Amino acid sequence: MTQEVRAVVARSEGNPVTVEVIEVPDPGPGEVVVAVQACGVCHTDLHYRDGRITDEFPFLLGHEAAGIVEAVGPDVTEPAVGDFVILNWRAVCGECRACRRGRPWYCFATHNATQAMTLDGRALTPALGIGAFAEKTLVAAGQATKVDRRVPPEVAGLLGCGVMAGLGAAMNTGEVRPGDSVAVFGCGGVGDAAIAGARLAGATKVIAVDLDPRKLAWAEEFGATDTVLASEVDPVEAVRELTGGFGADVCIEAVGLPAVFEQAFAARDLAGTLVQVGVPAPDARIDIAMIDFFGRGGRLKPSWYGDCLPSRDFPMLVDLYLQGRLDLDRFVSETIPLEGVEEAFGRMEAGEVLRSVVSVGHV
Repeated sequence: MTQEVRAVVARSEGNPVTVEVIEVPDPGPGEVVVAVQACGVCHTDLHYRDGRITDEFPFLLGHEAAGIVEAVGPDVTEPAVGDFVILNWRAVCGECRACRRGRPWYCFATHNATQAMTLDGRALTPALGIGAFAEKTLVAAGQATKVDRRVPPEVAGLLGCGVMAGLGAAMNTGEVRPGDSVAVFGCGGVGDAAIAGARLAGATKVIAVDLDPRKLAWAEEFGATDTVLASEVDPVEAVRELTGGFGADVCIEAVGLPAVFEQAFAARDLAGTLVQVGVPAPDARIDIAMIDFFGRGGRLKPSWYGDCLPSRDFPMLVDLYLQGRLDLDRFVSETIPLEGVEEAFGRMEAGEVLRSVVSVGHV
């Protein structure tokens, strides 16, 4: 039987979001209904609202979420009703060429729910196939990863997108090793997660680079050993000075701007690695001389979702949190109701918060 729940909807491009009553169907084969407890406010949701991803309005926003499985489809064996889960947008298919090569973190055919959630009978497009600024949402079973329920939902949900992207950029894509030097360009939520990931991986020098002194102070809280205020000094030269004149072993670009990418490229040591996890605008271009590309060697690697495998990484990172080794609480700047999402977008754009988290209130 279809349920009616409150949810945040973007009806048209660039206009403020609104809280609406939407319809959520019972789960069909391969689907589950999750009672959402908390969902982080991510830049991707703002991009959906502004029509920068697709024009398939209306959108059901929200994707960085955790909650309790309320109902499962007839053929679903995992997760089970009552499980505490983190939602993810990489429900691996197990059949595509990446999965068959043993690289499921690159899965090219991830699963989403087949049925649509609706508003006044009109199908909604859920953000990243999730749509979790809602009291309940319908997702593919593989999008709901069971984790230890001792972790608060407000922090667990952050692993569903931004924090996972940053941690994975360092630990998975960048393959940071003990003793490495790492420079992170851009110290918002994703960049700070990359800093935390670099420290977990054993980096001995972690350099935070940003234009905003406030963000550099946040970066130190997550484990940055050095900071570079890029509005006052040349960040490339500063990184080199902090690494014995050589440059960092791994540079992580967490902004998505061509100028920052080029700085991170030049701040690497010879044969160093550059990881881009910042999402660029569709029309962004980079201009690098081929002789520099060849001559500096190393690796240039985009990071998709931190190259994560949710079934592997989410439980592991939750365990690190419960052991006190990964401070997820520090990412939560504020908790807000569903009605507060539009204002939270403004604070996010102004750089005033690391993460606003919608607390839906289910027990």
